[in-house]
Amino acid sequence: MSRWPVGVFASIDAGLGVQLDVAAELSIHTIHLHAPGQKSRTPEKAREFLGRLKKLDIRITCVFAGFEGESYADIPTTQHTVGLVPAETRSSRLVELKEIADFARLLGVDVVGLHVGFVPHDTTSSDYAGVLEVVREACDHLAANQQKLHLETGQETAASLLQFIQDVNRENLFINFDPANMILYGCGEPIEALEKVGDYVRSIHCKDAKWSARPGDTWGEEVPLGQGDVDFSRFLLTLVHIGYEGPLTIEREIPQDPQRQKAEIGAAASLLEELKEHILAQGA
Repeated sequence: MSRWPVGVFASIDAGLGVQLDVAAELSIHTIHLHAPGQKSRTPEKAREFLGRLKKLDIRITCVFAGFEGESYADIPTTQHTVGLVPAETRSSRLVELKEIADFARLLGVDVVGLHVGFVPHDTTSSDYAGVLEVVREACDHLAANQQKLHLETGQETAASLLQFIQDVNRENLFINFDPANMILYGCGEPIEALEKVGDYVRSIHCKDAKWSARPGDTWGEEVPLGQGDVDFSRFLLTLVHIGYEGPLTIEREIPQDPQRQKAEIGAAASLLEELKEHILAQGA
């Protein structure tokens, strides 16, 4: 795989991300796959899907888990519904995460990503201990599959995320870095955060956003790549600094307007290719 291939967040059913045909039309050959629904997570479906991928010359680099009942309507709702943190759904979601990891293995994918949720700030609390335990169990299951778990940035500051990863204490736990999420959630300047967590970054999402007037209390605004407060030229230069050479996976979720979504992803891909060419031509 060449350095920094441009990718896209994709789906094969009603999940998040563009359909495979859109990725193919945009000449994009690597994807992060939003995990399909339970009925589609079978060996037969995996074989069928791998056949489609081969025809389209598309490779999955990460399967992303999502769970029924999650909502990103606002920050408080996200706190109570997303990931493995909510106590009332923690056990059932762990079971599903293991199923998703097993499906990813059928697809030959050795990385599973997810939003773990808002990790409790009190590291001495029983709730924090419970989240540690469930992530450890997930990591151990993935390790048996020879897979890695990537936690997506957003809900925690860089320092808190580092502390959590160190407390989990598993060698297959890493980071999927999304610079826009740092802005959307109000959790810190993305470039500074990337520098702090760089040793753990193994995958990234390329997304852009503008700061909220009240960071951390209300959402920032997601915007087309290049029109927000993420400086993508600095972002790519920082990727050089931390030694990241994997895919630049575009995430732009506006399924209610597929034509606009496709156009904006195409524009994002062109911008990333332009920035990449300029930076790499300088011998970075």
